Amino acid sequence: MIRPEPDTPPHPCEIIPGDPACGLVLACDHASNFVPPDIVLGVAPEEFSRHIAYDIGAAAVTRALARALNAPAVLTNFSRLIIDPNRGRADPTLVMRLSDGAVVPGNARIDETGKAARIARFYDPFDAGIATALAAAEGAGRVPSLVTIHSFTPYWRGVPRPWHVGILYDRDDRLARPLIEALQADSAGLIVGDNAPYGGGLPGDTIDRHATLRGLPNALVEIRQDLIAAEDGQREWADRFARILAPLIAA
Repeated sequence: MIRPEPDTPPHPCEIIPGDPACGLVLACDHASNFVPPDIVLGVAPEEFSRHIAYDIGAAAVTRALARALNAPAVLTNFSRLIIDPNRGRADPTLVMRLSDGAVVPGNARIDETGKAARIARFYDPFDAGIATALAAAEGAGRVPSLVTIHSFTPYWRGVPRPWHVGILYDRDDRLARPLIEALQADSAGLIVGDNAPYGGGLPGDTIDRHATLRGLPNALVEIRQDLIAAEDGQREWADRFARILAPLIAA
């Protein structure tokens, strides 16, 4: 579904307030497929319903999970085709020129000045939202865990992906390891990826910037998109993670 263009472009990120002392901060890097009218990417409208524009279902899961745990959350209000906040500032895929076969003409000739403008307008406010939420948690006397919510495609280049959910991490598996084990025990037949379908530890990504470099517990959650494309699945997975994360965060 392509979001209608509002009369006034939304703030670059959506902030969901929560209890800073709950010990958890949630983030959704690819929550939206919105592109402000003053940015022309030259991409066909149907491409904005694909994963190249946003993580299908991830925003709804994040919002429901934040409500269930009374946890603060920060979500993007812009498409990853503008700029990808889950990349380091020097990453060559920060502004994508080609994404899963789709050419992005509006990004093809972007220079450093144009890139810096997008960083200031979109990337920095998202960064600041997460930093503020983590600082509030620390101010409340808790060491916060950072959990980011993503979704992945059921197929990649024609090959089916068997995982229902994946948990990604880098050097610190304090939260990721018990989360993987709890998911495996939660439901018979649930296939849980251990650093799959992607590997964790992308230098400069959201987890790296805000958790790994600061020594905070963390996990990146990847849920298969067909499982959370509809409301029933979104509620199911939000309930599952709320049930599993609550005792882990308390511990």
